[in-house]
Amino acid sequence: MSQNPTEPRTNAHGQRIGRAVDWTPAARPDRTTVLSGAGVRLEPIGPQHVDDLVASVCGEDDDALWTYLFWERPRDRDEMAAIVEHGSADPAQVMYAIVPVETGRAAGFCSLMRIDPAMGSIEVGGIAYGRQLQRSRAATEVQALLMRHVFDELGYRRFEWKCDSLNAASRRAAIRLGFIWEGRFRNAVVYKGRNRDTDWFSITDQEWPRVRAALDAWLDDRNFDAMGRQRVRLAARPPEKTEKTEK
Repeated sequence: MSQNPTEPRTNAHGQRIGRAVDWTPAARPDRTTVLSGAGVRLEPIGPQHVDDLVASVCGEDDDALWTYLFWERPRDRDEMAAIVEHGSADPAQVMYAIVPVETGRAAGFCSLMRIDPAMGSIEVGGIAYGRQLQRSRAATEVQALLMRHVFDELGYRRFEWKCDSLNAASRRAAIRLGFIWEGRFRNAVVYKGRNRDTDWFSITDQEWPRVRAALDAWLDDRNFDAMGRQRVRLAARPPEKTEKTEK
């Protein structure tokens, strides 16, 4: 009987070893590619987005958006411009402005980071959604665009999502989008003068077809009524998988 190619094998010493992989390193995301969807665009971030971001995510009532980000909420345009300048120049990441098609104005930002083309691993992080994007169809489309880019266009094997273990909204979002919880790194980070235990989630290339089908079905126009309300909830995660930290 032939061995299942997705299962570990046994070598000549009787030791279990990982499945064989015909692997070509992935491509790096670049700073010129715009990711375009039906309702939102991801544009490589630049100074042209600063004023829109000040208006959409830097108001006095936006403090909660920044609780789990590494930056404090920018108090003025110069502070937001410094974040944008760093994101646009940092070789370790590609930072995007999230631009709803209906307005053409940046309403948030996110980044591809911890980019390892040789191993085929990449992370989405630094996500901030202004009120226009929160709990919206466009917010889900942002992640679908990133996943399609990462898996289908750039050829990655692993897409990561990490968050403060106390960030319940981020953990719920990861599960809804189809990420699998992998564990908790305790005392992983110190930021803003406090400890962070980091929860790790991922989607692999083998899981991506299932996740892609679920996202495509949810984003389909037929899944929304005339008022833009979803008819069927997104179920990108397989039902047999559960997030072990939930009670």
